[in-house]
Amino acid sequence: MKEYVIGFDVGGTRLKSGAVTHRGRMMAPGINPSGFALGMGKLLKTLKGEVARISERLGGQPQAIGLGFPGAVDPEVGVVYMPGKIKGLEGYPIVKKLARATGVPVIADNDGRISIYAERYYGQAQDLDWAVTITLGTGVGSGVLLDGKILRDPHLQFGTQMSHIVIQALGGRLCITNARGTAEMMCSATALAQQVRDGLARGIPSLLSDQYFKDPAAIDFKAVIRGVARQDRLCSDELEHWTRNLGWLLVSAVHVYAPTRIILSGGATNAAEYFLEPLQKQVDAHLFRYPVGQGVPIVVSKLRNHAGVLGTAALAWEKLAGDQT
Repeated sequence: MKEYVIGFDVGGTRLKSGAVTHRGRMMAPGINPSGFALGMGKLLKTLKGEVARISERLGGQPQAIGLGFPGAVDPEVGVVYMPGKIKGLEGYPIVKKLARATGVPVIADNDGRISIYAERYYGQAQDLDWAVTITLGTGVGSGVLLDGKILRDPHLQFGTQMSHIVIQALGGRLCITNARGTAEMMCSATALAQQVRDGLARGIPSLLSDQYFKDPAAIDFKAVIRGVARQDRLCSDELEHWTRNLGWLLVSAVHVYAPTRIILSGGATNAAEYFLEPLQKQVDAHLFRYPVGQGVPIVVSKLRNHAGVLGTAALAWEKLAGDQT
C-alpha cells in the first residue's frame, strides 16, 4: 500500500474528499453534503465516515489529514472567524476533534491559500517563485507565492484577502467589510448572476426574462453563460462589465505581489473561453513594470474540481515534513 494523506475541501453545501500520494496521485475521491445545517456534530461524523471509507478502500490509515475552510482559519483549531456565513463552525475545534477521533495528525487552512498550495505542489506554479491564484466561485479567494514561499500573514489570511480590494467605490454592492464595490461583490460568479438578475428586474429585454419571472433563483452563473452563448445582449454586456472588474483586480494583484503567472480556478473558469482573452488584454494594457511591455500570463488551473482536495493534501504533506524535522 502506498503512503497517502487525505484532503478535505469543505464548503457551505458540499464536502469533497480524496486520498493523495506524495506525487499528487488522487485516489478514492468522494463528494458529500457538508451537513452544516444539521450542526457541527454532523460535519464531524461526515469527516470521520470519509476517513473510514478511504482507509478501508486503500487498506490502511492516512499519514495525515488536511482541511480547507472559508474564513480565518487557525491551523491547529479550525475556523476562528467567519461572520455571516456558515453558522456553528466559528470557534468549533474541528481539528482537535478529528485528530482525536482518527489518531492521525490534522491541519487546517483557509480555502484561498489552499489554492496556491495545490498549484505550488501539483499545478502550474511548480516551476515558479512568484505567483498568484484567484478562485472565482460563490465568492473570491486568493493565494500568493512570494519569493518561493507561500504567503502566510499574521491575521490568518484576513490580511491578504484580495476579495476585499475595492474595485468600484461608488455604486457597488455593500460588502461584509462595510465597503462598496469590493472584488467579492464585483468579481465572483455570484456577482455576475446578480448583475443579470438586477437587469431582468428592471425589465431589460433578455432571452432569460421568462425564466427569471418564473424563478429568479434559476438565473445563476451557468444560466448567464448559456445566455452569452446564445448572444443575449444583457448577458453579454454584463459579462463584459464583470470581466473589466476582474481585470482591475488582477492589475492590482500584479502591482502588489509581482507574480510571473496568475492562475484562475473555481466554477467561473468553466466559462473562461468567453472572458480570458479580453481579460488578458486589459491586464497587459495597464501594467507599470519592467521590462516595459512585458505582460503577465493569466491561465486557468488544470486541476479543476480537484484543486481543493489536492491543496489540503499538500498542506498535510508539508505538516508531516515539518513534524519530522
